[in-house]
This record gives sequence, structure tokens and C-alpha cells, in this order.
Amino acid sequence: MGLYRDQVLPRVMDVVLSGAELGKVRARVASGLSGVVLEVGFGSGLNVPYYPPAVERVLAVDPSAVGRKLAAVRVAESHVSVEYVGSDAQRLPLGPAEVDCVLVTWSMCSIPDVGQALSEMLRVLRLGGRLHFVEHGRSPDPKLARWQDLLNPLQGALAGGCNLNRAIDKLVAQAGFHMARLDNYYFPGPRVMNYFYEGLAVK
Repeated sequence: MGLYRDQVLPRVMDVVLSGAELGKVRARVASGLSGVVLEVGFGSGLNVPYYPPAVERVLAVDPSAVGRKLAAVRVAESHVSVEYVGSDAQRLPLGPAEVDCVLVTWSMCSIPDVGQALSEMLRVLRLGGRLHFVEHGRSPDPKLARWQDLLNPLQGALAGGCNLNRAIDKLVAQAGFHMARLDNYYFPGPRVMNYFYEGLAVK
């Protein structure tokens, strides 16, 4: 499982999370980012082309060494400086109020203690700073949610600890953020995996 999770899965996710339609989602979520941005779950750098001109610097957090290798070309071509600052979102190596925005895309599903990670994001954000996010998570359809619960152990084993059934809006609110905007929708594909939470939350 170590070889699969460390070497194979990052390459699979680079392909699965690419594409024009997901690119449109990334562009919407990145819109409005400015100043110093913390990106949690930087992965293979798929968000890099969508950073707006107002972004001054990106601090990247991700546990995957393979992801960094895959991101190298995108980072080299970016107009924004990217600095890797850590591998664990649950323990961010930053002081209070160091960043203007936090960007998270399809990563809260796989952080073991996502509540702790969100608390850390809140801590390092300045007052009035924004959390830009898109995630997949728990469906409001009870039948579909039951399938998500049933399939969750298998999903976690195959997808590096990914959870199908997290209620992202509740987790963000419980961490102390104010939800300024939230759009929920089914993205094309298997509905059990593709109920999206796309939003903006403020400290």
C-alpha cells in the first residue's frame, strides 16, 4: 500500500483531476485570491494556471514528493512564486495571521483530522481573510448518503484515505468560519462521488 499510495496514486489523481470542466471549477474557486495565499493540498499544481494576477506568493502544503515532481513544470511556468512550507495541514508551520487567503480543492476529503486542519487554516488567516474551496462530500439525498457511508471504507482504501461522506459545510462552520457563499451541485459522473461543495468562507 505504501508504494501505491506514494508513487501510483499521485499520478492517477493528476489525471483524474485534470480536464477542461474541472478547470472551469478551479478558475471560479481561485477567482478573487490575492496577496499571500496558502494552498492546502497543492498536489501536482493543477491550480497554478488559475492564480489571478493579484496573488503575490503561494505557500504550498502537501505530503506527496511525487506531487512536487509532477508540479515542477507548472510551478516553473507560473507568474507566481511558490514555496513549499510543509506536508501536514493539521500542523501548519506558520504564525497567526500570516496569510491573506487559503485555497483548498478536493483535499479536505483525505485529511485525517480535517477539523484540526481547518482550525489551523483559520489561525494562520488574517482577520477578514478568505477560505476558497471546492470539495466533494455528503449528499443531501438520504439514499445516496447511505451508499456513501457503505462505500466509504472501500473509497478510503483505494483513494489514499479519501472520504465520500463528509459534510463540508458543517466542518467549515464548526471550525469558526463565516460562510459567505456556498454552491452545492452534482458534477457530471458518479453521483455517489460527485456532490460538490463550492464556496467562500471568511475569518
